[in-house]
Amino acid sequence: MPIRVVVFEDNHMLREGLYHLIHASENFLCTGAYPDCSDLLFKIRQSEPDIILMDIEMPGMSGLEALKIIRQNFPGIKVIMQTVFEDDDKIFDAVINGAVGYLIKKTKPARLLEAIEEVYNGGATMTPAIAQKALELFRSNVSKKPGNEFPKLNERQGEILELIVSGLNFQAIGEKLFITKATVRYHVKNIYDLLDVNSKSALVAKALNKK
Repeated sequence: MPIRVVVFEDNHMLREGLYHLIHASENFLCTGAYPDCSDLLFKIRQSEPDIILMDIEMPGMSGLEALKIIRQNFPGIKVIMQTVFEDDDKIFDAVINGAVGYLIKKTKPARLLEAIEEVYNGGATMTPAIAQKALELFRSNVSKKPGNEFPKLNERQGEILELIVSGLNFQAIGEKLFITKATVRYHVKNIYDLLDVNSKSALVAKALNKK
Protein backbone atom coordinates (compact mmCIF):
# COMPACT_ATOMS: atom_id res chain seq x y z
CA MET A 1 0.00 0.00 0.00
CA PRO A 2 1.51 3.39 -0.98
CA ILE A 3 2.33 6.07 1.57
CA ARG A 4 -0.35 8.74 1.29
CA VAL A 5 1.10 12.26 1.45
CA VAL A 6 -0.58 15.67 1.51
CA VAL A 7 1.26 18.94 0.83
CA PHE A 8 0.41 22.37 2.25
CA GLU A 9 2.59 24.91 0.44
CA ASP A 10 1.73 28.43 -0.77
CA ASN A 11 4.48 28.59 -3.41
CA HIS A 12 2.80 27.36 -6.58
CA MET A 13 5.90 26.03 -8.34
CA LEU A 14 7.18 24.23 -5.25
CA ARG A 15 3.74 22.81 -4.51
CA GLU A 16 3.39 21.46 -8.04
CA GLY A 17 6.92 20.09 -7.95
CA LEU A 18 6.29 18.24 -4.68
CA TYR A 19 3.01 16.87 -6.00
CA HIS A 20 4.57 15.43 -9.14
CA LEU A 21 7.66 14.14 -7.32
CA ILE A 22 5.60 12.25 -4.75
CA HIS A 23 2.91 11.09 -7.15
CA ALA A 24 5.42 9.74 -9.67
CA SER A 25 7.51 7.86 -7.10
CA GLU A 26 6.99 4.18 -6.41
CA ASN A 27 5.26 3.42 -3.09
CA PHE A 28 4.10 7.03 -2.69
CA LEU A 29 0.79 8.73 -3.47
CA CYS A 30 0.10 12.47 -3.18
CA THR A 31 -3.57 12.72 -2.25
CA GLY A 32 -3.70 16.50 -2.01
CA ALA A 33 -1.66 19.67 -2.58
CA TYR A 34 -3.07 22.86 -1.10
CA PRO A 35 -1.91 26.53 -1.11
CA ASP A 36 -3.19 27.27 2.41
CA CYS A 37 -4.88 25.77 5.47
CA SER A 38 -8.38 27.12 4.93
CA ASP A 39 -10.99 24.38 5.50
CA LEU A 40 -8.16 22.39 7.06
CA LEU A 41 -10.21 19.62 8.65
CA PHE A 42 -12.26 19.08 5.49
CA LYS A 43 -9.14 18.84 3.32
CA ILE A 44 -7.55 16.29 5.62
CA ARG A 45 -10.68 14.15 5.89
CA GLN A 46 -11.03 14.24 2.11
CA SER A 47 -7.39 13.34 1.35
CA GLU A 48 -6.82 10.83 4.21
CA PRO A 49 -3.02 11.25 4.43
CA ASP A 50 -0.51 9.20 6.38
CA ILE A 51 2.03 12.05 6.24
CA ILE A 52 1.58 15.81 5.86
CA LEU A 53 4.29 18.12 4.51
CA MET A 54 3.41 21.44 6.13
CA ASP A 55 4.90 24.82 5.20
CA ILE A 56 5.54 26.87 8.35
CA GLU A 57 4.84 30.26 6.76
CA MET A 58 1.56 30.57 4.82
CA PRO A 59 -1.05 33.29 4.40
CA GLY A 60 -3.97 33.00 6.78
CA MET A 61 -3.46 30.13 9.19
CA SER A 62 0.22 29.39 9.75
CA GLY A 63 1.70 25.92 9.60
CA LEU A 64 2.29 25.95 13.37
CA GLU A 65 -1.37 26.78 14.04
CA ALA A 66 -2.44 24.05 11.62
CA LEU A 67 -0.10 21.56 13.33
CA LYS A 68 -1.85 22.06 16.68
CA ILE A 69 -5.27 21.49 15.11
CA ILE A 70 -4.06 18.37 13.29
CA ARG A 71 -2.57 16.89 16.45
CA GLN A 72 -5.83 17.50 18.33
CA ASN A 73 -8.10 16.04 15.64
CA PHE A 74 -5.90 13.51 13.81
CA PRO A 75 -3.27 12.23 16.28
CA GLY A 76 -2.38 9.33 13.98
CA ILE A 77 -1.28 11.59 11.11
CA LYS A 78 2.41 12.52 11.15
CA VAL A 79 3.44 16.05 10.23
CA ILE A 80 6.79 17.14 8.78
CA MET A 81 7.31 20.89 8.78
CA GLN A 82 9.02 22.62 5.84
CA THR A 83 10.82 25.94 5.99
CA VAL A 84 13.23 28.09 4.01
CA PHE A 85 15.48 28.89 6.98
CA GLU A 86 16.52 27.03 10.14
CA ASP A 87 14.52 29.26 12.50
CA ASP A 88 15.21 27.66 15.87
CA ASP A 89 12.23 29.09 17.73
CA LYS A 90 9.68 28.02 15.14
CA ILE A 91 11.22 24.59 14.71
CA PHE A 92 11.35 24.04 18.47
CA ASP A 93 7.70 25.08 18.71
CA ALA A 94 6.86 22.62 15.95
CA VAL A 95 8.63 19.72 17.70
CA ILE A 96 7.05 20.54 21.06
CA ASN A 97 3.61 20.62 19.44
CA GLY A 98 3.98 17.20 17.86
CA ALA A 99 5.81 17.53 14.54
CA VAL A 100 7.98 14.51 13.78
CA GLY A 101 10.67 16.70 12.29
CA TYR A 102 11.31 19.26 9.60
CA LEU A 103 12.99 19.69 6.26
CA ILE A 104 14.58 22.67 4.57
CA LYS A 105 12.81 23.41 1.28
CA LYS A 106 16.05 22.97 -0.67
CA THR A 107 16.21 19.32 0.47
CA LYS A 108 17.09 17.09 -2.48
CA PRO A 109 14.20 15.03 -3.90
CA ALA A 110 15.73 11.67 -3.00
CA ARG A 111 16.32 12.79 0.60
CA LEU A 112 12.78 14.17 0.84
CA LEU A 113 11.27 10.83 -0.15
CA GLU A 114 13.64 9.03 2.21
CA ALA A 115 12.59 11.30 5.08
CA ILE A 116 8.90 10.70 4.39
CA GLU A 117 9.48 6.96 4.42
CA GLU A 118 11.49 7.18 7.66
CA VAL A 119 8.67 9.06 9.36
CA TYR A 120 6.05 6.65 8.03
CA ASN A 121 8.03 3.77 9.55
CA GLY A 122 8.17 5.40 12.98
CA GLY A 123 11.29 7.54 12.71
CA ALA A 124 11.83 11.28 12.77
CA THR A 125 13.77 13.74 10.64
CA MET A 126 15.62 16.94 11.45
CA THR A 127 18.60 18.90 10.19
CA PRO A 128 21.99 18.73 11.94
CA ALA A 129 21.62 22.27 13.38
CA ILE A 130 18.54 21.39 15.41
CA ALA A 131 19.94 17.97 16.29
CA GLN A 132 23.02 19.67 17.74
CA LYS A 133 20.92 22.01 19.87
CA ALA A 134 18.93 19.06 21.15
CA LEU A 135 22.16 17.28 22.07
CA GLU A 136 23.33 20.32 24.03
CA LEU A 137 20.12 20.21 26.04
CA PHE A 138 20.50 16.50 26.72
CA ARG A 139 24.12 16.88 27.79
CA SER A 140 23.11 19.47 30.37
CA ASN A 141 20.33 17.26 31.77
CA VAL A 142 21.66 13.71 31.93
CA SER A 143 22.60 13.67 35.63
CA LYS A 144 19.84 12.84 38.10
CA LYS A 145 19.53 15.53 40.78
CA PRO A 146 16.72 17.31 42.72
CA GLY A 147 14.32 19.00 40.31
CA ASN A 148 15.84 17.25 37.28
CA GLU A 149 13.53 14.76 35.58
CA PHE A 150 16.22 13.20 33.40
CA PRO A 151 17.66 9.99 34.87
CA LYS A 152 21.36 9.26 34.44
CA LEU A 153 22.23 7.34 31.29
CA ASN A 154 25.22 5.04 31.19
CA GLU A 155 28.12 5.73 28.84
CA ARG A 156 26.87 3.44 26.03
CA GLN A 157 23.33 4.82 26.24
CA GLY A 158 24.71 8.35 26.07
CA GLU A 159 26.74 7.50 22.96
CA ILE A 160 23.73 5.94 21.24
CA LEU A 161 21.44 8.81 22.20
CA GLU A 162 23.83 11.33 20.66
CA LEU A 163 24.03 9.31 17.45
CA ILE A 164 20.24 8.92 17.26
CA VAL A 165 19.63 12.64 17.64
CA SER A 166 22.42 13.31 15.14
CA GLY A 167 20.31 11.48 12.56
CA LEU A 168 21.98 8.07 12.24
CA ASN A 169 19.79 5.01 11.77
CA PHE A 170 20.22 1.84 13.83
CA GLN A 171 22.38 0.15 11.18
CA ALA A 172 24.77 3.11 10.97
CA ILE A 173 24.97 3.38 14.75
CA GLY A 174 25.86 -0.31 15.02
CA GLU A 175 28.61 0.05 12.43
CA LYS A 176 30.05 3.12 14.14
CA LEU A 177 30.08 1.52 17.60
CA PHE A 178 30.98 -1.99 16.36
CA ILE A 179 27.83 -3.58 17.77
CA THR A 180 24.91 -5.36 16.12
CA LYS A 181 21.72 -3.67 15.02
CA ALA A 182 19.83 -5.82 17.55
CA THR A 183 22.07 -4.51 20.33
CA VAL A 184 21.37 -0.94 19.23
CA ARG A 185 17.62 -1.65 19.40
CA TYR A 186 18.07 -3.06 22.92
CA HIS A 187 19.84 0.08 24.12
CA VAL A 188 17.33 2.37 22.42
CA LYS A 189 14.45 0.59 24.14
CA ASN A 190 16.17 1.14 27.50
CA ILE A 191 16.79 4.81 26.70
CA TYR A 192 13.15 5.32 25.78
CA ASP A 193 12.05 3.54 28.96
CA LEU A 194 14.36 5.67 31.12
CA LEU A 195 13.17 8.91 29.56
CA ASP A 196 9.54 7.76 29.27
CA VAL A 197 9.21 8.43 25.53
CA ASN A 198 8.58 6.27 22.46
CA SER A 199 10.13 8.17 19.56
CA LYS A 200 13.04 10.44 18.63
CA SER A 201 10.75 13.42 18.18
CA ALA A 202 9.40 12.82 21.69
CA LEU A 203 12.96 12.77 23.02
CA VAL A 204 13.68 16.17 21.48
CA ALA A 205 10.34 17.58 22.63
CA LYS A 206 10.98 16.47 26.20
CA ALA A 207 14.43 18.03 26.21
CA LEU A 208 13.10 21.30 24.86
CA ASN A 209 10.21 21.37 27.31
CA LYS A 210 12.48 20.72 30.29
CA LYS A 211 15.20 23.13 29.07
